[in-house]
Amino acid sequence: MILDRVNTPDDVKKLSFGEMEALAGEIRELIIKKVNTTGGHMGPNLGAVEAEIAMHYVFNSPIDKIVFDVSHQCYPHKILTGRKDGFTNPDNYLVYTGYTAPEESEHDLFKVGHTSTSVSLACGVAKARDLKGEKGNVIAFIGDGSLSGGEALEGLDNAGSMDSNLIIIVNDNDMSIAENHGGLYANLKLLRQTNGQAECNFFKSLGFEYYYVNEGNNVEKLVEAFKKVKDINHPVVVHIRTVKGCGLEVAEQNKEAFHWILPGTLDENKEPVEFVENYTSLTRQYILDKTKNDKTVIAVNAGTPGVFGFDKEFRNTLGRQYTDVGIAEEHAVAYCSALATCGAKPIFAVMSSFIQRTYDQMSQDLCLNNSPATILVYWGGISGADATHLCTFDIPLISNIPNMVYLAPTNKEEYLAMLDWSLKQTEKPVAIRVPNVEFISTGVEDKTDYSVVKFKVVEEGEKVAIIALGNFFELGREVKKALGINATLINPCFMTDIDEELLESLKANHSVVVTLEDGELDGGFGEKITRFYGNSDMKVLNYGAKKEFTDRVPLDELYRKYRLTKEQIAEDIMKGI
Repeated sequence: MILDRVNTPDDVKKLSFGEMEALAGEIRELIIKKVNTTGGHMGPNLGAVEAEIAMHYVFNSPIDKIVFDVSHQCYPHKILTGRKDGFTNPDNYLVYTGYTAPEESEHDLFKVGHTSTSVSLACGVAKARDLKGEKGNVIAFIGDGSLSGGEALEGLDNAGSMDSNLIIIVNDNDMSIAENHGGLYANLKLLRQTNGQAECNFFKSLGFEYYYVNEGNNVEKLVEAFKKVKDINHPVVVHIRTVKGCGLEVAEQNKEAFHWILPGTLDENKEPVEFVENYTSLTRQYILDKTKNDKTVIAVNAGTPGVFGFDKEFRNTLGRQYTDVGIAEEHAVAYCSALATCGAKPIFAVMSSFIQRTYDQMSQDLCLNNSPATILVYWGGISGADATHLCTFDIPLISNIPNMVYLAPTNKEEYLAMLDWSLKQTEKPVAIRVPNVEFISTGVEDKTDYSVVKFKVVEEGEKVAIIALGNFFELGREVKKALGINATLINPCFMTDIDEELLESLKANHSVVVTLEDGELDGGFGEKITRFYGNSDMKVLNYGAKKEFTDRVPLDELYRKYRLTKEQIAEDIMKGI
């Protein structure tokens, strides 16, 4: 195998073009086997193999700095920079993160997992190089729809005016996670159709020199182009046309489905997955029903439709009542604010990890204007995810913005009632944290009026009151059982406000109040309860996550660390009674 001789980028430089083409095939085999075993980004990595081989053949990493956008395409780079054992040895499949990581290798400059950042980062790297009087190339590798993000456009605008070396490789596979959206992609299509010769050229309009490579999965053609721009003294874009999923037929044919896959997706004789209702399928059907009966309801998504079950059938059914803004969450929030202000009923579905990008728009465009949009926040909670995709911070982020109502349902019926209320009311922006736990249905319609801040006393007791928020409501039940006393169990429903009347009433026959929240404690829900009782004799115990970035730490380990097991919580409570 050629790969046996390749352990560093220097080894790539010793290969012939024929050997590099063979190496590309070997790398693809590794990626396919590994990703099918562990899950991960399949299509983006397969499409970028030749480009990354050519980059390491021409450029001199780590002296030359390569900045990857999103890291969806960094697996070949990792294999070529001393980490191939994470792909060749199944025992080491999980040793390396799925994203670039400086602690793993000197060839990775940044931890990157969110989109559209590479050009901005590369601008800073290039400027620092110039200020220090150093040499070397700075390369930003961007693709998979990242150009639609606002930061990418801001970065390109700044980069085009630089007067020193900055190389931007645009990996154009005519896809984002799903299909691309936005006027920029019409220009990319035109450039592909004209072999890069169209007079209308977005990149040239910003001041870049421009090169086009139509055979972006041909190592020799890529090497030729990269050699032309190496050590260049001004900003340049190399636009390469690649095939997402290249080398795996099913991934080439089903580009959206094979952007990211679950373990075992390629296995033969897999048992068919039976339909089981969950909060994703429930939301999908809810939106389909609402849009059918109310033409002002519109679903909005920012380039990640698969997360929410917004498949092609769903998108086609909704038609003009569906907007994918591309990977541009900030724009999505402002867009929804305007929709709501003008009488439409937008439902913006977004992952907790990505809502972080929208703070200013939520504060200024949405909440300051009291626009009655509905935001559905998915995957919120403590998890064993990579540091780049933690979903632990949405409660402090969203719940402390004035005018916002952030709700935490605990079951199907509550969730549907909150959705109905949010769409009917016209006074406030509403965010709902879609449950990220086992699907629960009580079978009893929830008729709560969520325009009034009232916590629900589910089980009335004394001495100890357990206020268990959203995902952790069932943990609250378990804690009560573990205590073995008649504690009060409360479902607060709201993360933005507190029920002062109820909290005041607890003083009569309770000495301890416990809060449970599936998120960061600092600035979170529990602190609001603690602040209320600050000048009283009530003892308050807050449970949740510490303010920290964790990286692929198993969830049960985090729960033990944060004292979030029912036994640990019960033990702490009994000490305080």
